[in-house]
Amino acid sequence: MEAFVQVNNRYVTIQPWSESRPQLVVGFTTRDGGTSKSPFSSLNMGFHVGDEWESVLQNRQLVANDLNISLENWIGTEQVHEADIQKVTMEDAGKGSRSLKTAIAHTDGIYTNEKDLLLTSLYADCVPLYFYSPSHEVVGLAHAGWRGTVKNIGAKMVQVFKTQENIRVEDIHVAIGPCISKQAYEVDQKVIDEVTKSLPVDNGNLPYETIGNNKYLLDLREINKNQLIEVGILPDHIINSSICTTLDTRMFSHRAENGKTGRMMSFIGIKSVVK
Repeated sequence: MEAFVQVNNRYVTIQPWSESRPQLVVGFTTRDGGTSKSPFSSLNMGFHVGDEWESVLQNRQLVANDLNISLENWIGTEQVHEADIQKVTMEDAGKGSRSLKTAIAHTDGIYTNEKDLLLTSLYADCVPLYFYSPSHEVVGLAHAGWRGTVKNIGAKMVQVFKTQENIRVEDIHVAIGPCISKQAYEVDQKVIDEVTKSLPVDNGNLPYETIGNNKYLLDLREINKNQLIEVGILPDHIINSSICTTLDTRMFSHRAENGKTGRMMSFIGIKSVVK
């Protein structure tokens, strides 16, 4: 059963998490219910794609109203397809919320143990990874395109939770959000070569299939899931969305729309008070 469930036309939530903890604000925006014009229609959350700045800001304000978390408390990152992770605090509140220029530079993963902050990350086919430790009230996000995936950003976040926050791996829950599916993600030999280098010892279950002419169908979800299990995340602590951003018309897709499109946003935070 799909765990990412529609709340309104603007976003879906990770239902098992949000139901178990009312203070947890978590989800993924759609492309609907915003103000942007084609080809960014309509809820584009990305400042960097060529959309009007005012439209993106209005879209973000609509989501802020839905979540009841001010833009002043949002935090965003530059996202450079690397595996750098940074802890954020209330001192970082507002970075990247109204402009890409103020986003946390050269970073694809952020986490916090402070309440009333909303961590955010942007997508149009890459893999959003959500991290949550209920016992320690620590949350995190990681952006995993194929480059971030082969650099093991998800496993690195788990290690940071363990070493920097003293969280047992058994207390960490992870969700793999809406992203491009294997059936829609055709890649070339260069990508497969990098993927192969990053895989553990071959167990015969390769996360891709050959379709001829040095082309392959790649399953980024499966790679990330296996990397998380490899570092000790319990399989029943992993939620894996079945929503394909390329095939689901609610979503923007860089692949399906030839690079000219908007961005969805993953988000997670813990409120100190539920209003």
